[in-house]
Amino acid sequence: MYEAAGGMPFFERLIGRFYAGVASDPILARVYPADDLEGARERLTLFLAQYWGGPRTYDQERGHPRLRMRHVPFAIGPAERDAWLRLMHDAITAERPPPAVAERLRAYVDMAAEAMRNRD
Repeated sequence: MYEAAGGMPFFERLIGRFYAGVASDPILARVYPADDLEGARERLTLFLAQYWGGPRTYDQERGHPRLRMRHVPFAIGPAERDAWLRLMHDAITAERPPPAVAERLRAYVDMAAEAMRNRD
């Protein structure tokens, strides 16, 4: 999947596009610390690239992802989940990966976004 998507350049563009919308989104701007947007961008890029078969840089730098644990400090309810998904789906659409890649990415982010929800 990593190679089919376009390798690291694809994931860098995808997540760069996603984070371009985060700071100006009224819901997500409350969740993402403004002083760590660049760090968050880098971590998500490395995580997704690794998840889809790319270099294991995320694990080397941060250890096991432990996604739910790492997201506990942030209030993520339905509104935050939906705002995150809107920006991520928009980024996937804008990057125009092959249809099979887009479908798998969307299915994964839908599942992951709900799994990170920690508020009703």
